Amino acid sequence: MFDIVWIALAFALGLVARRIGLPPLVGYLVGGFALHAFGARENALIEELAHIGITLLLFTIGLKLKLRSLVKPHVWGTALLHMIALLALLVPALLALGGLGVPLLVGVDLESAALLAFALSFSSTVFAVKVLEEKGEMGSLYGTVAIGILIIQDLWAVVFLAFSAGKIPTLWAFGLLLLLPARRLLHWLLSHAGHDELLLLLGLSLALGTSQLFELVQMKGDLGAILIGVIIANHPKARELAKSLLDIKDLFLVGFFLSIGLQGVPSPGMMLFALGLLLVLPYKWFLFQQLMLWFGLRGRTAFLGGLSLANYSEFGLIVAAVGVENGWLDPQWLAVVALALAFSFIAASPAVSRSHAWYEAMSGWLRRRERARRLPEEAEIDPGDANAMVVGMGRIGRGAYDELAHERGLRPVGVDANPDTIAHHQRHGRYVVHGSATDADFWHRLHLADGHMRLVLLAMPRVSENLFAAEHLLKEGFTGTLGAIAKYADDEQALRAAGVHLVFNLYAEAGAGFAQHICAGQQPAGSSQS
Repeated sequence: MFDIVWIALAFALGLVARRIGLPPLVGYLVGGFALHAFGARENALIEELAHIGITLLLFTIGLKLKLRSLVKPHVWGTALLHMIALLALLVPALLALGGLGVPLLVGVDLESAALLAFALSFSSTVFAVKVLEEKGEMGSLYGTVAIGILIIQDLWAVVFLAFSAGKIPTLWAFGLLLLLPARRLLHWLLSHAGHDELLLLLGLSLALGTSQLFELVQMKGDLGAILIGVIIANHPKARELAKSLLDIKDLFLVGFFLSIGLQGVPSPGMMLFALGLLLVLPYKWFLFQQLMLWFGLRGRTAFLGGLSLANYSEFGLIVAAVGVENGWLDPQWLAVVALALAFSFIAASPAVSRSHAWYEAMSGWLRRRERARRLPEEAEIDPGDANAMVVGMGRIGRGAYDELAHERGLRPVGVDANPDTIAHHQRHGRYVVHGSATDADFWHRLHLADGHMRLVLLAMPRVSENLFAAEHLLKEGFTGTLGAIAKYADDEQALRAAGVHLVFNLYAEAGAGFAQHICAGQQPAGSSQS
């Protein structure tokens, strides 16, 4: 009965957190602290939910692991150098504060300081993904770079978890090598699992089953979860499986965040120390930004990417929990890291919501610090001899491109922020270049004011992206015809107010287009097909 009350409280506080613009996990942590204050303690159900949630989290990370995106120096190099630099700052600082008699740090040795600094060096995958999805910039260059850095960090956490168990694998552990040749069987199962509950059940079975197999041979189950995810990551359905597991993973992670709060109510000293840790976040942001610039990324990419990583991580919380479980850290540090995580989300949320405006204000300073040699992804945009442009090469953009090229006699160029989408279109003979419509520098580098470009179609799914693109197109002196898609009547009005000449309402026009298509191919009654 009490378990249901706990989960209901977690829901209520998670809902409050979301309503004020924070990730629900902040509410779950607060719920755990509140329950402990009223005498509640962790039980078997919450512990099992926490274990399953972490296993599924690691499995979904494995599903997203694409080695070709991680071997790029600006991804692994930034992640590695950032962690080294942060450890170099935090370890001496924690030891020095302990020597000065700061509460909580008195008696902290080098190993404990290093473990705390390691936990605080991570950035939140949950927060970054939430922000990127809400802004529609998951496929942008800064988004893919940030996600790559997060995956590198998560891999270090997995290695730590694997070795923290202190177990000696049995001889049966060699049998786990059979998972590699079983890849073809696993791919066959994925191909025939459909798109509904069977696919979801297969994912749960693989994640939890492999974790149990590793535990049976005295190896950390977390390592098995991420490994099986990596083995099937190249299958076409891997992304679909990761999406279908997303909500279930988040549901089970409620148990983990509740269990952290149930460890104890933080004292005023703990809360003050956690607030003090917010002073490290500007350093994390600046360091990420400078490292990305050093590796040849543009100022905008470095600024936005660094800002999305300027927080603490749920993986850092997992590392701290393992440290407490093994007796390497005092239990009070678990509450401190949890509070620092929650406070960092509260501080970062308003910052990322204003990220583009902040970049506009700092763009001049950042451009002066860009390297002369650019990465291929950041090279100048060359539209060639194109006289029409389609921005956003999803299904709608693809159809518009083909219509312009094959039926209207124009020479279109497509623009998209997702490298995988670009590669797909290029393989099919379409001329598509990399660019982010929410990047003011992108429009500036296109030089559309010479009258060469006659038509621009904005086919991005979010009206905010289309509005941003329209405003900057006109600001750069574009004088041709400007069209955009919309879903709602108020979106149409906003686009027209921004200067868009023609707006296509997807919902209003879809029915008419469907009827026209059917009627055009309909045969007269009573006629027969020859």
